[in-house]
Amino acid sequence: MKLSPALALLLAAVAAPALAQQPAPRPAAPSAAPAAPAASAPVSPAKKALVAKVLQLQQSGYEAMGAEIVLSPALRMQQQLRPVVQSAPAEQREKLARDLESDLVKYGDEVQPIAREAARRIAPGTIGTVLEQRLTEDELKQVVAALESPGFRKFLSLDGEMRRAFAERMVAETRPQVQPKLQALETSVRGRLAAVQPAAGGAPQGNVSPSGATVPPTGGSTAPR
Repeated sequence: MKLSPALALLLAAVAAPALAQQPAPRPAAPSAAPAAPAASAPVSPAKKALVAKVLQLQQSGYEAMGAEIVLSPALRMQQQLRPVVQSAPAEQREKLARDLESDLVKYGDEVQPIAREAARRIAPGTIGTVLEQRLTEDELKQVVAALESPGFRKFLSLDGEMRRAFAERMVAETRPQVQPKLQALETSVRGRLAAVQPAAGGAPQGNVSPSGATVPPTGGSTAPR
């Protein structure tokens, strides 16, 4: 018994890139006077307005990023629950799968509004700060013009549809070649787990299901829009 595909609504975990660590400054010579901290260049009101406009146009994108982050623990839990469902008594599996699905989807419904609100709150001090520091006013004007272009906005709005079409065709085209290899992997993993689990205390084995290894959900783009 596999967990319902409805759990695919829980988005894939976000692999947040590690911040590059800046090299530590060399200590000044004893005779040197301490250098005054470099003051950040003031940001003009016009530039702040352009950054605010970019954030407004990109709002749905960084809200989606925030949702992926808060949904990632539920995705990991979903993966961990598969063998639990598989090892449950046959007469209890269907109800257990439904109940677990209900709990996970309920979590997703509850945390996504929290993530959206938090994303709107923290974006100016994070994304906005990067834009202020790394883009000039002229560059920000170009970004705003592109984001406001009807053609570009329409292109972005089609992202989900294009991804779904691509994913469906990719699954159909690759299934004959990929499925046997996936089944071979499943068999190999089951055998390896069976060989070590008795020595580890007889943990319930359960079937290793390939169902979670299909194309990830495509309900929305992870790229900011």
